[in-house]
Order: sequence, then structure tokens, then C-alpha cells
Amino acid sequence: MAVQVGELIVGRYELEELVGEGGMSSVYRAYDTVLERRVAIKVLHEHYSHDPEYVERFRREARAIARLSHPNVVTVIDRGEWQERQFIVFEHVAGENLKAVIAREGPLPVERALELACQVARALAVAHDLGIVHRDVKPHNVLVDAAGTAKVTDFGIARALDADDALTETGTVLGTGQYLSPEQASGMRADERSDQYSLGVVTYELLTGEVPYSGDGMMAIAMRHVRDPVPSVRARRPDVPPRVDAVVARAMAKRPEDRFASMEAMTAALESCLAEEAEAGGTVKEGDTGIRPPRRGVAPQGSTQALPRAEAGAPARRSGLRLAGILLLAAVILIGNLLVLEIVFDDGIPGLGGGSDVTPARVEAVADFDPYGDNRTEHSELVSEATDGDRTTYWTTEEYRSFDKEGVGIVLDVGSRVALSRITVFSDTPGFTAMILAGARRDGQFVDVAGEQEAGDRTTFGVDTRGEAYRYYVVWITDLNTRAHVNEVRTFTSR
Repeated sequence: MAVQVGELIVGRYELEELVGEGGMSSVYRAYDTVLERRVAIKVLHEHYSHDPEYVERFRREARAIARLSHPNVVTVIDRGEWQERQFIVFEHVAGENLKAVIAREGPLPVERALELACQVARALAVAHDLGIVHRDVKPHNVLVDAAGTAKVTDFGIARALDADDALTETGTVLGTGQYLSPEQASGMRADERSDQYSLGVVTYELLTGEVPYSGDGMMAIAMRHVRDPVPSVRARRPDVPPRVDAVVARAMAKRPEDRFASMEAMTAALESCLAEEAEAGGTVKEGDTGIRPPRRGVAPQGSTQALPRAEAGAPARRSGLRLAGILLLAAVILIGNLLVLEIVFDDGIPGLGGGSDVTPARVEAVADFDPYGDNRTEHSELVSEATDGDRTTYWTTEEYRSFDKEGVGIVLDVGSRVALSRITVFSDTPGFTAMILAGARRDGQFVDVAGEQEAGDRTTFGVDTRGEAYRYYVVWITDLNTRAHVNEVRTFTSR
């Protein structure tokens, strides 16, 4: 039975107007008769209500976004079932989506475009810190309220970074064609770098008023994402500063490893461009290539460099035969995957957000900790790199031929006495073993609050403080092979 305007959902939410319809759901503006406020309700379509896969995807959207609490993410209020129909209740945002803004205004002023891109990037960075990849970043899924604040919506196809999810197997294309990353277009697994690519496309569109790739049909557009060079923003709009052009180009690099090391790093680059634009009053700085020297402690990765540009007349780096083979393989993959393409429709309404039971906590790495050492410090000069927001930089232990002491670590200061619930450690030297300690002083008397785990690229420790609150926490490394890097640490509390 179709949901009708005027109905009272679960005796509380009175449906006032249908404001959007998508492939999986319809969205209504409604009135919350209990709290006396406007809300938005997303209701799963009737023909999907008995399909376990779609019901689970719909429920997962609510679960994923309920973990987020950020001013640039639409807030989730409630979730439930009514007459065998799944629904999610969100804050009502009085405004329009970013696609409508671009359609009305065309290319936005550079400073305004960067402001919006920064807000979206900050929201995605928080999602990534919680292990959530959006996978459908596009202007339709960004609402702009009356104050000009951007709010990311519609995490309907979001997934956990480390999930092994049968709903989103490799080989299935998810996303929206004009904003798909090359790996998504090829049916490969999406990660946080895929969101970077899509945000790069959105930023390109904000600055130029058009998407970088168009074509006759989904397959043609997807092929262009895979094989066409990244277009220059300045070729379409010469008043855009070269550094902004370089940031967009790096975010849209074809290979994920050539993009920014993290969404935090992309956010920092956009914010730096925004600061320069505001200071320069919109003038282009000639000779600014957008490339900045790497910071001390930067990991030796190709991703820390700007994208190379071929010189005129230079020989191709791949033979024509090899390139043709790559394109043929990409075409075969795309043709196969597009047969199972899930077209994601724009709901065009407020969707998602906070009410989080897990929220990021302030943290600063303040000291190395080597109580069993030999009067050497464990690179104390690099300690701050573990919480600088850049996953290409790191704190490192000394190099060991054999690790024969109880442990070595890095001390984290959370600013006040807090009972953390989770600590996530990022490292480009996986394989070492670590645990979490906590204490009231930075120089010792620590207790065990999370057991040993073998570290991967991204490792989350569930912290149990047994009801105690501590100011200092330690990533305590108990076994390693040669040396261990701590590239970045994130801390979380439970509400």
C-alpha cells in the first residue's frame, strides 16, 4: 500500500508533502507532532520492502549515519518500521541541493566553490575516520541551507572500510556515472580515495559549471573516467589559481595511490587554497604550480608528489600495444559490470547525520615512551607527526635488529580526563604488535586498557577503561620487525 500525504507515521510524523523520489525510496517533508518541528522522512519503496538485501541496505544507511556527528552532515533522528515499510527520519534542511545551485548560478566564485568543497571534505574526513566510505559523492547529495552551509546526505550505499559485505561485492558498480572513480567504474572495491575522486569531480563542476566527462550513456561516461586524461580546470576557466587546478587534478588522479594520502590531507590542501584565495582577493599568482615541498618525516611514496604532466613531443611511457591491451581489458570489465549496474537515483532531500554514540575526541601526540631503553629516544622529534592530520607523515621507532625489550610507545594527550572507547592507528609498516595503555601522568604508571593486536594499515583498538577516565594514552608496541611507524592516531569516546 502506497504511503499517502496526510498519513501519521507511527502516531507521530504527519506527512505534509512528497519532496523527492529515488530508485529505492521516497522522501517526504513531515511534521513531528511530539517535538513540534519539521523533519524529513525517507520511506523504502513498497516493492523493496520484502527484499532482504534492500531492507538491509536501508537499515545500514541509518546505522552508518547515526554514528556521525558533524555540522556538515545531515542529522538522523529516528528509524523504524511502519505497516511493513522501513523509514528513516532526518533533520529538515530548508534549502536546495548543490546541483540546483550550479544549474542556477553556473560556475561559482572561486572562494565560494572552495568553501563548499572544504565543508564537504571535512564531513567525509570524519566519516572516513569512523570507517565509513560514502561511495556516491555528488552535488545532488549535498544540501545547502539558508546560511550557505553544505550538508552531506544520502549514505544509502555507504560501506565500512574494512567490511566484507556481500551486498557490495567486487564486480558490482555502485555510484552515479558522472562522478564515479575509475576503480568504481571498473567494478573494483571503493575506499576513501574513491570519495576523494568524486569530490574532485564535484569541485571541478563548482568551478566550471560542468562535469569533466560527458557522453551518450553510462558506459561511455564510465570509459572516459577510466581512460581519458584529467581535464584542467584552468583550460575551462583561466582565472582559477594554478594551485587549485593542481589540487583538483591530484584528487582526480586515475590511480588511487596518486591521490592524496587521506581525506584530511585533501581538506588541508583545499583549506590552504581557500586561505590564499581570500588573502589574494581572487587574483591568480603566476608561476604557482600548486606543488609544495614535502614536510619532514613524509613517507617516501609516489602519492606525495604532484601528478606528472607529459612534455610535448616526449615518447609515451607505455607502448601503444600495451596501452591498447589495457583499454581493451578495461572495456571488457566495464561491459560486464555495467550489466549489473545499480543506478543510484537522487532522492534530492535531506538525509543523514548525527546523534552519534561514538564521536571523535581531541588528541595530540606529546612524547615517545621508552622506559626499557638504552638512553636513546625513539625519535622524539617526530612525535607530532602521529597526530598532524597527514597520513603520509609518521612517528617511527628506532631500527632494531632484534626486539628484546617489553615495549616502546608513543604518548597521546587527550587534553583532560576522558574515558576513550576506541583508538584507531594508521601505519604504513603493518605487522607489528601493539596494545593501548592509559594513565594520569605522561611519564609512567600506565595500565592496560586494550589488549594486543597485530597492526594492519588501519587498526582499531576497543578501549575499556573500566569506568576510569585518563588524560594520557599510549600506543604501546610490544613486538616489531626492524621498525614500526605510527602515521596517524584517531581517538573516540562513546556517548
